[in-house]
Amino acid sequence: MENVLEIKNLCKKYDNFELKNVTFNLPKGMIMGFIGENGAGKTTTLKLILNIIKSNSGEIKIFNQNIKNDKNIKEEIGVVLDDIFFPEILTPNDINKIMKGIYKSWDTSLYYNYLKQFSLLTNKQIKTFSKGMRKKLEIITALSHHPKLLILDEPTSGLDPIARAEVIEIFQNFIENEDCSILLSSHITTDLEHIADYITFINDGKIILSKTKDEILDEYGIVKCTEKEFSKINKQDYVKYKKTKYEYEVLIQNKKEFKTKYDIKIIDKITLDDLMILMIKGEE
Repeated sequence: MENVLEIKNLCKKYDNFELKNVTFNLPKGMIMGFIGENGAGKTTTLKLILNIIKSNSGEIKIFNQNIKNDKNIKEEIGVVLDDIFFPEILTPNDINKIMKGIYKSWDTSLYYNYLKQFSLLTNKQIKTFSKGMRKKLEIITALSHHPKLLILDEPTSGLDPIARAEVIEIFQNFIENEDCSILLSSHITTDLEHIADYITFINDGKIILSKTKDEILDEYGIVKCTEKEFSKINKQDYVKYKKTKYEYEVLIQNKKEFKTKYDIKIIDKITLDDLMILMIKGEE
């Protein structure tokens, strides 16, 4: 399968944080959910991919090209970052004029269709918009020059459930063209469970796993057991565990293999939230 994005051994060091050998690939025509708690390195990784900040080492290829050496690649990328947008005194009409001068493929008609769909007034200053309205405007702007890759940092944050559903539908329509792909960082893991094809999980600057969503949800599970039952489980047969007041919650990686080794009949299905909590907060 052809990759639209390839990241290999990406490193970035700050005084109080370090991104360590981040490696993952995004296949063409797919949506990858990028998950991890605040401060784990998601936004840093996205900014490195976009060449907004410089890495200490590592390799980034987009469409099999190095973004540092090819400015034309940026024409093919739509971006929503949580802390970078237009000055608040501008209106959507102003943004249209600005973007026409930046992107050769800017589509004014598509842009205004999106504004109408999301009920955003074209002549109101951004400072009068709610957080949710601003987020919609960011997404609209990212989509309106027909990019082939969307890089999105918390794109549905601040949106109500109806608006989130509308945005998710737009993302799904976007990748119907199998040339288009999305890398989507989000804390709203229920959205990712609906639309993501792949999940990449980063914690403390390191990639914990990068697999298809179906592999994760099918293979991983949670065993709830007594202390006596837990004592009989070999350490190599679980990933992490958490002790609660009444039982142990044990994260396992291979449900089928686990069932053949232990007399535990019920293995609960896992959610992405479960996975994150147990991976980050669980004990080894």
